[in-house]
Amino acid sequence: MPINEIRKEYELINLFCTLAEIPSPSMQEEKVIEWLRNYCINNSLNYTIDDYKNVVITIPATDNNKPPLLLSAHMDVIGDDSPIETYLDGDLIRAKGRTLGADDKAGLANALYFATQLAKSDKAHGKLELVFTRDEENGASGIRNINFDKLDSKYVLVLDSDSLGQLMTSGASYTTVKIHVTSFKGGHSGIDIADSTRENAAKLIADIVANLPQGVYYSENGEVITSCNIGGISSGNLNVTNIINTTADASYSIRSSSRQMEEELKERMLFEIDDFNKQYEGIAKAEITFEEHLPPFEKADDDYIPILFEAVAKSVGIKPEISSFHAGAETHIYANRTNSAGEKFLPFLVGLADVQNMHSVDENVDYKSIIKGQELLQEFYKAYIS
Repeated sequence: MPINEIRKEYELINLFCTLAEIPSPSMQEEKVIEWLRNYCINNSLNYTIDDYKNVVITIPATDNNKPPLLLSAHMDVIGDDSPIETYLDGDLIRAKGRTLGADDKAGLANALYFATQLAKSDKAHGKLELVFTRDEENGASGIRNINFDKLDSKYVLVLDSDSLGQLMTSGASYTTVKIHVTSFKGGHSGIDIADSTRENAAKLIADIVANLPQGVYYSENGEVITSCNIGGISSGNLNVTNIINTTADASYSIRSSSRQMEEELKERMLFEIDDFNKQYEGIAKAEITFEEHLPPFEKADDDYIPILFEAVAKSVGIKPEISSFHAGAETHIYANRTNSAGEKFLPFLVGLADVQNMHSVDENVDYKSIIKGQELLQEFYKAYIS
């Protein structure tokens, strides 16, 4: 069946393709923001565009006794601002010669369609909040600039997972580590090699690296909780062998969905540096710095959403996957912020479509999975407000 016929048959798929065909690379989302503005006006949806150009849509409660819910997705995609033409390949929607942008236009479309249908409904419901952010792919600056104290919901579904039926309850932080070694005396590799007060910084950094953790630092129930990975080592010049190097550097990344285990790993690394400095006092010095780029998204004690999601997914014929992921998403920012009532947000990363080969020219999405994802979202919401 041609894609135009699919679009005519399914309003949701037409909405997805329309959004996908609007180029919106990170920090160049103006066209999709303007489209959303017009969509809200044409469908009588309450919206605001904040100072950072994030779009927030609100469907007011018709029954204040029912709990509010927040759906979140990002407007930017990997790719440039060149034209996008979608086409159907079997059940898969693709873009000709470039990235499709199903990450996260599939989440955006599902949230927007759901909100539009809810606004038209005469059934009692709580407040629905939609947050559509800029720049998730590049640096998550959009979500960092949201006015969280204007949001009422406690539970947040971040519609940005790549597999239908996924519900991620925790995710890893991202912290970079820099180690710098200075050897106080350099010299000639022949003349000065016997001087015990001279140490080669290249050898010293290698010794430090050999004593530090690498790979999985801590796991639980088969899932990686905390990891440490060396990015690179730099010292000297591969073409010059007759000097005693005086400086060396190493870089690491730490990922952890547990703040406690991340701090334990940092202490382990600091201990190694302190031990080194005691051993080489007066000869060399090592320094270590940590920079957090994304805080951990820690698993909450509240199991209400996972239990509800699992039951609803099974009821509509979808196999639920409740798990953790060892990477970052906007869930991490929500998890470390509070709403208008001062409550900590409880976010979850949710998959409402099957997206494959994400961020590549082969990126595609199964259009039937988008439709099934909408069914899952609608049934979940019915159970949520009941």
